[in-house]
Amino acid sequence: MRIALIHALGHSVAPINEELARAWPEAERMNLLDDSLATDLVRDGGAPGAALHQRFESLAAYAEAAGAQGILFTCSAFGTCIEAVAARRPHMPVLKPNEAMVAEAVARGEKIGLVASFAPTLRSMEPEFPPGTELLSCLAVGALEALHQGDAAGHDARVVDAARSLVQQGCGVIALSQFSMARAQFATHRALGVPVLTTPGSAVRALRQRLRA
Repeated sequence: MRIALIHALGHSVAPINEELARAWPEAERMNLLDDSLATDLVRDGGAPGAALHQRFESLAAYAEAAGAQGILFTCSAFGTCIEAVAARRPHMPVLKPNEAMVAEAVARGEKIGLVASFAPTLRSMEPEFPPGTELLSCLAVGALEALHQGDAAGHDARVVDAARSLVQQGCGVIALSQFSMARAQFATHRALGVPVLTTPGSAVRALRQRLRA
């Protein structure tokens, strides 16, 4: 079973590969990284245009031609691009990075605190929650920059601070919206004592279930 993992941030590669190695070791992993996608999205004002849509289609076509039986995108800020890729491939599972976590968070029936370290992720992801969902969101300012500089502890501390502000406003579950943030799951849970969901954990569970079905 070959799974294509398509990344727009280098920091997303390790979390999903580690989760697959732990939870689904028999799956064969194929990694495609284009870290200029995030830069170009910011340059486009946070709304992906036709050029970015075509690049996502090209990446998906390459993965499928290489024998991938399922595709998981790992950057949460490109929802419309991924939806277009999935619409062209009804014969195979194509997952947005956050859709499984959204479903798991909503199923808990509590006010959800959504944390991101990349501002366009919040604009892209908030509309993916069902209407009427109790949702508060917060940008972990400086977290992604800290990670880029090799300051993993600083990244985690900023994520915890953002999550704390949401828990103080009544959120009963925290959703870490980016694959690169999964490393902060334990620190966030330990500091705040509430359930903390990550995109890699939820995505692997969903992808495995769909391919088995």
